[in-house]
Amino acid sequence: MAKKAARNSRGKKNKASRSKKSTGLIARIRRWVLRVVLGIVAVFLALILIYAVVNPPITHTIWSEWRRLGKVERDWVSIEEISPVMARSAVAAEDANFCLHWGFDVEAIRDALEDGSSRGASTITQQVVKNVFLWQGRSWVRKALETSITPIVEIVWSKQRILEVYLNVAETGQGVFGVEAAAQKYYGVSAAKMSPVQAARLAAILPSPRKRSVTDPSARTRRRAASILDGAATIRADGRAACFED
Repeated sequence: MAKKAARNSRGKKNKASRSKKSTGLIARIRRWVLRVVLGIVAVFLALILIYAVVNPPITHTIWSEWRRLGKVERDWVSIEEISPVMARSAVAAEDANFCLHWGFDVEAIRDALEDGSSRGASTITQQVVKNVFLWQGRSWVRKALETSITPIVEIVWSKQRILEVYLNVAETGQGVFGVEAAAQKYYGVSAAKMSPVQAARLAAILPSPRKRSVTDPSARTRRRAASILDGAATIRADGRAACFED
């Protein structure tokens, strides 16, 4: 009986020891996971603060296209060097309520859900977050990160800065990024010299720059450009361009 009791006692001690080791391992894993998460958060916060004043040197999409094509066309310009009608056209095309929301257009999201489509629900701020900090494609991980980062960008960056970055990193053709490179390539002028029609046609291809043509627009693209032309004039008249125009 004494031997059996001793064996039982040792067995209990071994189980307690194994349980203690397992608990310690889980605690260490949790600490490392927490450190990794906090590290990622710190990196994103640092980049958001840096890019508020420093132009992003490259994005995942630009890098991917450079690897695929061997070169890309890109020429960063300040918002002051971009025709105001180009800025208004981009906003009219992609996010007419840009000046009215804090990163998410709730009304557009509601309409998209009712229509069973995601088209038109993504704001310019969300697109900037996706283009500058994340990657293309549809996944819950990317969407969760985009949703988390967007309000921070809205807090730290001005609306003018958000639009400036958007107009410089948006894909505007096969291997072409930003409105300056697009204006030079398609029209032979700088972004500052684009006419209202040219700006509207460029904005019209933004949802699908690899499938739509600025120089040989389809009837659908022409109709969309005409609608954007009217929209750009409307948001200027009703004050929805005030947050990014002096």
